[in-house]
Amino acid sequence: MSRAFVKESDEDLASDELPERPQSPYPNYVTPAGLARLQVQYSELLDRRAQLVAADDPLLKQQVRQVQRDLRYFQRRLESAILVEVSSQPRDEVHFGAMVDVGDENGQRLTFSIVGEDEADVGAGKISWASPLGKAMIGSKVGDNVVWKRPAGDTGLEILAIHYA
Repeated sequence: MSRAFVKESDEDLASDELPERPQSPYPNYVTPAGLARLQVQYSELLDRRAQLVAADDPLLKQQVRQVQRDLRYFQRRLESAILVEVSSQPRDEVHFGAMVDVGDENGQRLTFSIVGEDEADVGAGKISWASPLGKAMIGSKVGDNVVWKRPAGDTGLEILAIHYA
């Protein structure tokens, strides 16, 4: 029988809820700046929800659901955040919070910062500690060569310098 002729149950109406945003299986390491950004995002979502609810417009229900879903996501991210004090990292090895200068096989010099997953922004040179490149560099020292496993093919990188803010 065609679905068009079947009466929807109350359970079907409840399926209007949005699926939850997936949470990472990795520990939620954050820098102080990353933690502050999570807190700002959560606060902005609280404000947005208050605005939407105050509008009391039935047409905004979907937006309210999206904001509530995002609030649940960021609340879990804040609850699971593990603040890493960068000042306690060894200065001669790449660890969480490091800024790393690398040279590729073509002699090009690149700089990456190892940050938490929520802080990652490849365009700004911020990579997650759990990314293939982040994992390849963690624990290396100046002069070490690491292999960056990429879908486009593996690339060798030499660690040229390690800095911590």
